Amino acid sequence: MKVQTQKFLICIAGILTCVAGCTKPVERAEPPPPKVSVAHPQVREMIDYDQYNGWLDATQTVELRARVRGHIEKIHFTDGQIVKKGDLLIELDPRPFESDLQLQRDQKAIYEAQFVAAQKEEARLRELLGRGGASQSQVDKAEADAKSFEAQIKANEQEIVRRALDLEYSKITAPIGGRISRAMLTEGNLVNAGGSDPVLTTIVSIDPVYIYFTVDERALQRYRTQRESSGQPTTRAGSLKDSQIVVKFALETEEGFPNDAVMDFADNQVDRTTGTILARAVSHDPMGRLTSGSRVRIRVPTSAEHAVNLVPDTAILSDQDKKYLLAIDEKNHVQRRDVNSGKLLDDGMRVILPPMQGQVGLGPNDWIIVQGLQMARINYPVYPIKPTAAATQSAQATNVGQ
Repeated sequence: MKVQTQKFLICIAGILTCVAGCTKPVERAEPPPPKVSVAHPQVREMIDYDQYNGWLDATQTVELRARVRGHIEKIHFTDGQIVKKGDLLIELDPRPFESDLQLQRDQKAIYEAQFVAAQKEEARLRELLGRGGASQSQVDKAEADAKSFEAQIKANEQEIVRRALDLEYSKITAPIGGRISRAMLTEGNLVNAGGSDPVLTTIVSIDPVYIYFTVDERALQRYRTQRESSGQPTTRAGSLKDSQIVVKFALETEEGFPNDAVMDFADNQVDRTTGTILARAVSHDPMGRLTSGSRVRIRVPTSAEHAVNLVPDTAILSDQDKKYLLAIDEKNHVQRRDVNSGKLLDDGMRVILPPMQGQVGLGPNDWIIVQGLQMARINYPVYPIKPTAAATQSAQATNVGQ
């Protein structure tokens, strides 16, 4: 019985083996190509620029000091207010100056009376000289006395002018218009005249305002070369103001570069220790919102307006020191496209520079993968999802607006 059972099992195993050998293997279905989002490079008119850090400075700054000695009687301004040229700011006690001025006027009256008496004495002696009643020496002395009093009158007139100036200087006025600082000395303090005495207050002009920044020597030479090749005035000394180079600048808290300025000055030599040169631009600020000393960011144009290709920065991949994009051909196969990347813009788009030697370059009609990069493999097909016509028109309108 056991022998029959073993034979039966052997027959069953043989039948199963034959069936398994005669059955065809099931073919494995290939997965569909991965879906990726593609788009054309954006074409935008742009101007190349260099960016620097700088600071604001007033075109005029005055440290106000007293020109005469006296006590402060009245302060006529409020700390931080806007003043106009000629406004009365500080008044010293005028009484000592008025007294000195009156004293000199009285002294002039005395000299004038003495001069008249001396002239009469000279005329009387000259008459007596003809009749032998006076000597020549007496006439000469009378003439000298008259001329002496005349000279004293003229000297006294100059002293009166000086005393009148002292009285005028007791009223300290604004030499320029602008924003005034706080009063360094209060009413009742004694101030002395001279440059070494304490500053009473300071005034800085408001409009226009200077923007100072330093440019490296290589950049300056590049600017000159570019302007010479374009036929525009160069930035040599004496011609920078005439070239009317417009720059953009922004305060630290501002987005973008909303303010305009015109370059009007570059220093006459390069700093040997830093290899930079000081440059300056001027901007109008009628509202007085720019404060002297504030830090700013500056953009200097380095080219004329030209068309550039832009791609999303997230679409650019790296291979060591090389940058590349994934593009698709007419058969929807992925191809590697090495590119020369430029600056990153505020909206996340990266400038693609002209191709270097050995690069194919990027055209406006090429399709590049912008989403799904991790699923795409070079030389393998993908299923591209292209933007709709409405989205394309919207992107073009955005480019025109920028």
